[in-house]
Amino acid sequence: MRKLSLLGSTGSIGTQTLDVVRHQQDIEVAALAAGSNIDRMEAQIREFKPEIAAVWDEARAKELKIRTADLPVRIVSGMSGLIEAAVCEEADMVLTAVVGMIGIQPTLEAIRAGKDIALANKETLVCAGHLIMPMADAYNVKILPVDSEHSAIFQSLQGNSCNKIRKILLTASGGPFRGKKKKDLEHVRVEDALRHPNWVMGRKITIDSATMVNKGLEVMEAKWLFGTDLDQIQVVVHPQSVIHSAVEYQDGAVIAQLGTPDMRLPIQYALFYPQRRPLDSEPLDLFKLSSMTFEAPDMETFEGLALAYKAAEQGGLMPTIFNAANERAVAMFLDGKIRFLEIPEIINMAMKAIKNENNPTVDQILEAEAAAYELIESR
Repeated sequence: MRKLSLLGSTGSIGTQTLDVVRHQQDIEVAALAAGSNIDRMEAQIREFKPEIAAVWDEARAKELKIRTADLPVRIVSGMSGLIEAAVCEEADMVLTAVVGMIGIQPTLEAIRAGKDIALANKETLVCAGHLIMPMADAYNVKILPVDSEHSAIFQSLQGNSCNKIRKILLTASGGPFRGKKKKDLEHVRVEDALRHPNWVMGRKITIDSATMVNKGLEVMEAKWLFGTDLDQIQVVVHPQSVIHSAVEYQDGAVIAQLGTPDMRLPIQYALFYPQRRPLDSEPLDLFKLSSMTFEAPDMETFEGLALAYKAAEQGGLMPTIFNAANERAVAMFLDGKIRFLEIPEIINMAMKAIKNENNPTVDQILEAEAAAYELIESR
């Protein structure tokens, strides 16, 4: 019986993970963690009966404790609570779907505790890949990707460990503004940017898709997950989102993973790897699809993608600065404080202003995040 600790249980990935758990007979939830949505968390606790439930917001955690007083669940809060959920003794796998750099420390502690990691938190590898991957090797822990693109790459690599790859083909839908130029994006509204053509996701990641910053973060993540050079990772805009990504081998063969857009597939594959299990999703009908198209990304219009490659090339703290600046800029855009096109401008400003450091510690990563936030708030 697999026992799961789910960090980020009330978000999009978290709720879809619990849907997978709901339809399988040999997996149980040992721990749940969320931010502040205690209404949803209470319902999850009552259905899945975890031993531990962590809520980031301390006041909300106290309220949840009162509301679940009739249940044998321990309510904890803050970073210590998140870590407690991650290292829960009963769990053998941690699926981390929290948003932001708060996912780094719980992931490190879970690895130290010998838990396999199903990873849906980009920031963990973007900012701390140089710490995470060597530690996973040292503790003989699996890092299993949950993002649809990285799962597709992972699936396309199966059975080919002895074969050299030429490149990773990382697909992107292009988001709601594919084909637009900068002049077309001067007056973008929040509701326009949240209108993703293919995927249903959280607000922050949907904006990241619209700016293509999300694809830049995925490039950085792929570098660490698959041990490749940056020039081996090629972004390909594929509007139909049917090919989720592919691998080109040295003989020219390209192996890809295809499917209808349904995040439960990569979630379930990570939870039960290497097994493939039945999933009640709509099957891919190639006759209905009839055609697939591919384009090169427009890095002049979607400058965030170009800046991501630059941050990855510089390494050290620069991916953290890139990510932190984007987080704050996206929050400001969602609050109506800045224009859509100011998001990459703010990222670029932070990357130029904050000093880089090689091989940063977790403390240095968190300090760089705070420095980026402070810089942007004072601009």
